[in-house]
Amino acid sequence: MNILLLGSGGRESALAWKMAQSPLLDKLFIAPGNGGTSQYGTNVAMSPLDFEAIDAFVTENGIDMIVAGNEDPLVAGLYDYFEDKPVKVCGPSKAGAALEGSKDFAKRFMQANGIPTARYRSFNASTLAEGKEFLASLNPPYVLKADGLAAGKGVLIIDSLEEAQKALEEMLAGMFGKSSATVVVEEFLSGIECSVFVLTDGEGGYRVLPVAKDYKRIGEGDTGLNTGGMGAVSPVIFADEEFMAKVDARIIKPTIKGLRDAGIVYRGFIFLGLINVGGEPMVIEYNVRMGDPETEAVMLRVDSDLVELLDAAASGALGDLELRHSPDPAVTVMMVSEGYPGSYPKGREITGLESVEESIPFHAGTAVDADGRLVTSGGRVISVSSTGKDIADALAKSYRSIEKIKFDGKYSRRDIGADLMALASKKN
Repeated sequence: MNILLLGSGGRESALAWKMAQSPLLDKLFIAPGNGGTSQYGTNVAMSPLDFEAIDAFVTENGIDMIVAGNEDPLVAGLYDYFEDKPVKVCGPSKAGAALEGSKDFAKRFMQANGIPTARYRSFNASTLAEGKEFLASLNPPYVLKADGLAAGKGVLIIDSLEEAQKALEEMLAGMFGKSSATVVVEEFLSGIECSVFVLTDGEGGYRVLPVAKDYKRIGEGDTGLNTGGMGAVSPVIFADEEFMAKVDARIIKPTIKGLRDAGIVYRGFIFLGLINVGGEPMVIEYNVRMGDPETEAVMLRVDSDLVELLDAAASGALGDLELRHSPDPAVTVMMVSEGYPGSYPKGREITGLESVEESIPFHAGTAVDADGRLVTSGGRVISVSSTGKDIADALAKSYRSIEKIKFDGKYSRRDIGADLMALASKKN
């Protein structure tokens, strides 16, 4: 089978690494890929949003399946573009991708299908005054979300009512461009978050991948600015059999049924951003692809053939296909450029990767320069992933590996997984 994987981050590196292990794979192409994905396939200088170029490439290279790593092409209608063409797409239709592409749609979908989530209302420029009144009815902190995609920056959590009302006005005035023409205001939920990934075939069949928890803040102790993710851990101690039974009954099954009842084609990943509120799971958000950096940990725990699973999902035929995973914990720790998530330098040489033996370095923001050197090209540079007998053991491996990888200004959080390990010690 020839596969085209769309994307260029650490998530795509991990997916490519796992796909490359499949005996079903003939050729793997990654568009556009990064400085490390060529270890697993062939990088193609092509935008995931250039559907005409992708179409021509699919024909010229006998591509059997397209896998979308990130959400942008799915929200733009990748599945719909290729629906009547002789290539499978692992990913939802444009209507299904609205679960991530529109937070207002996602909240209305949850409300209509009885899926537990925070109380909310949506506002636009004409209802600004009502929005300010609704904020005043809530207890702080206040959560404001741009309706559309905003490169992970469209969510504000503000403690002051006056500042929240001002932020609502600024968002509706174009703070995030068209993405914040509508703003979802919701009550703040207090609890511990986790990420649940579901692979569904659109015919009612689904499989749940290992649960993970990611760490968004730049600073240790979950301080500082939000990032795309500084690390992840799997499994998650509180996502036990009882908790996951609730997730399955109250969230996964109603989500899949709701999509089918609405006539929405959905063949691919559903990412459930959940929060554990006193032992009860509630949905913070949907994504329509795997998470990053969670994928870099989760893929290390998947024992099944990923290509076989993705092909079955894209074909609407998961049937009895088993998704096996290892009980061994896996972690990933992100190495980032100095200045991230603000402005950061690019083009700094990366060395020492050849000496890493205990971990798998998944490239994210890397490139090969004109002189053939591996250099930094993004804020999140390399996701260092490891397995171990427990979380502490896996983390120790990743941190030892990070010491061997060199580039000027590198930074990593040293407390990834600390909260889960503390929770585990309390239980014991």
